[in-house]
Amino acid sequence: MHWYEKLNQYFPIEEMKSKEHMETLLKERPEIYHKDEGSGHVLMYVETDDFVFIDYLFVSKETRGQGLGHKLIEMLKEKGKPIILEVEPINYEDTDTEKRLKFYKREGFEHARTIGYRRRSLATKEINEMEILFRAPNQESEELVYEAMKKTYNLIHTYKDKTFYGESYQPVDEVLTMEDKRDDLLEDL
Repeated sequence: MHWYEKLNQYFPIEEMKSKEHMETLLKERPEIYHKDEGSGHVLMYVETDDFVFIDYLFVSKETRGQGLGHKLIEMLKEKGKPIILEVEPINYEDTDTEKRLKFYKREGFEHARTIGYRRRSLATKEINEMEILFRAPNQESEELVYEAMKKTYNLIHTYKDKTFYGESYQPVDEVLTMEDKRDDLLEDL
């Protein structure tokens, strides 16, 4: 199965970039947008001088529980930079959301409690709320994570969006906000 199909079957439509968008990023932004794929996984990530952003991490059901996700995160940890990702809040009707959060907590990720992320999906037209998780090997601040998210949004998420989707996503300042501290998403896991 093609790497895009694996991602498309696993991630909700409101979180997916189009195949054309992702292939264009790989072709036109190869210095920062990367794909690592194997028979049991697909990892799409951004690497800049200052941080790593996990765009998509898929581990097949057949290979889960064998340490593959851990190995992929370890590969990113070896870069010595903050690692950032977007994740769905816990949905008790989807057991994968809680398992995913527990995995990232075991890997040393924290919840960015002051960063709000609300973006209107061009596919569903509904507001999609995500949480930001990060791993800060040098005690980097949530302000750094916020600036990295803004950079990722502008460089990757909205790259040629009008070309791929016929319309543009909202401006970054409408999507990402600094807020008062919220409850820690990972605390009770």
